[in-house]
Amino acid sequence: MIGSRHIPALLAALCLWAGGAVAQSSGLIRLTDRDDLFGWEAVGRVDIGRAGFCTGVLIAPDQVLTAAHCVYDRAGQPVAAETIRFRAGLRDGEVIAEARVTGYATAPDYDPQGGTRVENIRNDAALLRLANPISSALAAPFAVHERPRDGERVSVVSYGRDRDKAPSWQRECNMLWRAEGIMGFDCNVIFGSSGAPVFARHGNRARILSLVSAGNWQGEDRRAYGMDLSTLLPMLKRDLHAATAGQATVNPGFKRVQVGEGKRASGARFAKP
Repeated sequence: MIGSRHIPALLAALCLWAGGAVAQSSGLIRLTDRDDLFGWEAVGRVDIGRAGFCTGVLIAPDQVLTAAHCVYDRAGQPVAAETIRFRAGLRDGEVIAEARVTGYATAPDYDPQGGTRVENIRNDAALLRLANPISSALAAPFAVHERPRDGERVSVVSYGRDRDKAPSWQRECNMLWRAEGIMGFDCNVIFGSSGAPVFARHGNRARILSLVSAGNWQGEDRRAYGMDLSTLLPMLKRDLHAATAGQATVNPGFKRVQVGEGKRASGARFAKP
């Protein structure tokens, strides 16, 4: 694990985020057919109203993990839960299953007005509650990896700008470092990838290591940043359980990617500070 003395360097790196268009890497596999999607059905698109989306993943039949900044509007206000819909395994207009959201919880220390500070990346997670559970026979939820190791080989399944109609799978990238609740990866993510699960292999099935919060796109120097979920998830579950139906337990956003566009939203936050 990287020590705290490296955090200033991390802060400097985060200030290099840029917002230009990026070509899709040949390392991405488009999960177009039902057979291609087998095993990844629990990853889906989180649609917010009619204009925006992020990526999310089932961790229980009625619970979806995504990035916290996805559930705030541009004024930093929490969006209404009833405007959010999770579409598991969405590909070219077809879904494995879908359900509307009745409530959600965000990490207590997440600040929707805090920009791309390290503290925000550390807490950029939200847990959504679905109105109707999605059968595990259709989309088996993923467990969260509780003991990340330095140098993990990882993979990412995400939606994004110019690839929002079907998930893309990068079957192998790397954890570059981890420090004080934050992880850095060299994975291929883009606008709309916010909330995308970063997987590490655990036995016969992948487990969720982190969620995409933000990224750095400087030429070939691809970077993605995410949080350690092992301490956040118990708090999210507690707060979600305490929330009544139809309400969100949140701290008083960030934009989401516009479907088919991406320029007016953050998806993965590639905006200059």
